[in-house]
Amino acid sequence: MSPAPPGEEAAPAIELAGLTRRYGLRAALEDVSLTLPAGATLVVFGPNGAGKSTLLRVLATLLRPHAGTTRVLGHELPKDGWAVRGRVGLLGHDPLLYRDLSPRENLRFHARLHGVGDERVEEVLDAVRLGLRTDDPLHTFSRGMVQRTAVARAILHDPALLLLDEPRANLDPAAAELVEPLIGAASGRTRVISSHDPAGGLAEGDLALGLVGGRTALLAPAGEIDPAQIGALYR
Repeated sequence: MSPAPPGEEAAPAIELAGLTRRYGLRAALEDVSLTLPAGATLVVFGPNGAGKSTLLRVLATLLRPHAGTTRVLGHELPKDGWAVRGRVGLLGHDPLLYRDLSPRENLRFHARLHGVGDERVEEVLDAVRLGLRTDDPLHTFSRGMVQRTAVARAILHDPALLLLDEPRANLDPAAAELVEPLIGAASGRTRVISSHDPAGGLAEGDLALGLVGGRTALLAPAGEIDPAQIGALYR
């Protein structure tokens, strides 16, 4: 992982104070506040439509917050979004890949956007082990192979912050184990993970956030939460 800019090391990775984001009159996120230290993992739980993906997109600078204060990697959003975008890796439901291009072509395209060399492209391709399929177009891939390519894209530029929306979706157990060093706790990166798995999510999180209807229903250290409390969010 690339070193943090001077003065950023001691700052929390994420600081939210009253974060609100609306779609028209509907608040997708309302008055969400938390602090996540650098290197820690926030796991976000909640039913469909609770605001989990919206939170990730705000942190990724893809959506503007409408109220409150949002600071990511020491920079305020949306004002300093330019300073954050290149240091965040987003792995969402949309793989952000061109389906008519091969994994190698996709990664070389993203590498140019981030000023990354071809050597790094080959390094991450080797890490996700696509083998002889590396130069085949993505539209011929299974969902699991597309997800492995998306993992490679998300870590290509060595981001300080990973935003992971159900990152192991479509991965079989062997593939999930394969990408664990890249996006798991061992990666050493600050992570925000959207999850529907109470036990698994709590096991890999430092801080847990439960959202219902865009509002905070639960916020506590992950080790202090019983999985049954997460299950209650879905009732």
